[in-house]
Amino acid sequence: MNRYPPWKNVVMLLALAVGFLYTLPNFFGEVPGVQISSGSATVKLDSSVLDTVESTLNENDVHANNIIFDSRNQNPTIYLQVKDTDTQLRVKDLLQKTLNTDPNDPTYIVSLNLQSASPRWLSALHALPMHLGLDLRGGVHFLLQVDLHDALNKRLDSDATDGRILLHDKSIDDSYVNRIGQTVVVNCKNQDDASRAYHLLADNITELSWHLLPVSHDYKVVGKFALGVQKIVLDSALKQNILTLNNRVNELGVAEPIVHRQGEDRIVVELPGVQDTAKAKDIIGRTATLEARMADYPNPVRSIKSPAPDGYDLFTQGNGAPIYLKKQIIFTGHRITDASVDFDEHQRPSVKIRLDAHGGQVLRDVSRNNINKMMAIVLFEKNRSEILTVATIRSELGENFQITGQLTPQAATDLALLLRAGSLAAPMEIIEERTLGPSVGLDNIRKGFNSVQYGFLAITVFIISYYMLFGLISVIALSVNLFLLVAALSIIRATLTLPGIAAIALTLGMAIDANVLINERIREELRHGASAQLSIQNGFLHAWVTILDSSITMLIAGLALLTFGSGPVRGFAVVYCIGILTSMFSAVFFARGLVNIWYGKKKRLKSLAIGQIWSPKDYT
Repeated sequence: MNRYPPWKNVVMLLALAVGFLYTLPNFFGEVPGVQISSGSATVKLDSSVLDTVESTLNENDVHANNIIFDSRNQNPTIYLQVKDTDTQLRVKDLLQKTLNTDPNDPTYIVSLNLQSASPRWLSALHALPMHLGLDLRGGVHFLLQVDLHDALNKRLDSDATDGRILLHDKSIDDSYVNRIGQTVVVNCKNQDDASRAYHLLADNITELSWHLLPVSHDYKVVGKFALGVQKIVLDSALKQNILTLNNRVNELGVAEPIVHRQGEDRIVVELPGVQDTAKAKDIIGRTATLEARMADYPNPVRSIKSPAPDGYDLFTQGNGAPIYLKKQIIFTGHRITDASVDFDEHQRPSVKIRLDAHGGQVLRDVSRNNINKMMAIVLFEKNRSEILTVATIRSELGENFQITGQLTPQAATDLALLLRAGSLAAPMEIIEERTLGPSVGLDNIRKGFNSVQYGFLAITVFIISYYMLFGLISVIALSVNLFLLVAALSIIRATLTLPGIAAIALTLGMAIDANVLINERIREELRHGASAQLSIQNGFLHAWVTILDSSITMLIAGLALLTFGSGPVRGFAVVYCIGILTSMFSAVFFARGLVNIWYGKKKRLKSLAIGQIWSPKDYT
């Protein structure tokens, strides 16, 4: 009557194995480490850097417990694990001097952090520990101020470029379009051109409110943002900065960075496990911007010191060769929606780029009038500029186009990565920074796990003393629930914070509540004179409906927190929702399996070790 089919017993064993395997890495803790990543968006780590690192350590008689070259991400990273903090600092100084010949212009970022000490065989099985939040692991916290005023200026510059192209296409050539302050101003020589320009701009550039203003002998068409549109532009710029910053930080290999908005114009960045604040600033400072410009100045550059003519800027490319680029920006990085490696008709590596609708329209208009001329894509990073590519426009371009030339497969991959990562819509500066030491994080972990441990112990004492053997089975099921919860968090690589530990403690209480319902249902069946085996069967069956109803209502509340919450609230909700699902499995499926193993083969079972069974007369 109370026996599981073989496949259910297999499921129980698999659940135990998975829970144990993926929980195990969390018990090994962390060790001091050194992380090496690229210091420039155009430089990538390769095996030669790894060879340099190993030879440097051998020459200086420094031992690293483990050296890992992680090339799975787009930006490879080298991780070194050492025995103590003194060795960590020595390794960092040695590699800093060896890899970066110019300290003011570092090629590679060598930073201090904490790394998991779990053995390699667990990592090979992708059994990795949970990420720990800043409050548990230590690290650095930055608050960045976004210059939204500059974001508006960039948007107005883009609108001015669009307006210039529109007027040129309609042969309104005697007009001059420029951004002045927070407005776009079109100067016209006569009223007819001014009226035509006004209607054309009002119909096509709708995010600006346009006005026709006569000034002495000239006429001006002035456009400026309406208040509601200005707010939309600012929100869009802030979201673009968050997305770009997230992409840049993630691709640097920092373990589980946290990037989110705070208030109207600020962004919070948390880098758990990073101990070196100076290097963390370098990581934050790696937010680059991209611009596409025309390179069609007819006269060659004679010298790098030659002044740039009006309407042009002087840049250098390749081995330092100077080149003039137009100041007019065709599109910026935030117009790029995707960039991927492809091959042209001759099977040579190329980069396939897709722009948004607005950027595609501007590029189409510009390229139509500049066939066989050169277009450059420029990367601005750390107050420096670098020309990524200069390509000849062979035909009219649009939203989708290719960059071809003397690109190697690796160069094409790197360029696609840079373009895909996007650019900042507005500049930022760090206005606040905090460093939380690992000792503070360890103290928080100790207090958090003590609360879970003492709560579990108190539950164990009460439930066993009240329900006897069934209480022990409930405690075993509760332990399995805890293992499965931690394993699930480790598998999805969730970030555990102090609110998450609180959610674990709450999950224990909810899970044991399900076992209490089951045990009381079994007692009720015994009180009504049912046999022991029938009481077990009916007790689990009837309790399951109640457990399912209560779990669904709690899950709805948890999903609401997960959907609308942010930061610590969201971290709490993740653990809470997963805990509800694992508690349903452990309380109903796993506990029933243990009861079946103990009592299922006893055909003449007369009593159950489930504590005191109160008779019906006790309730009259």
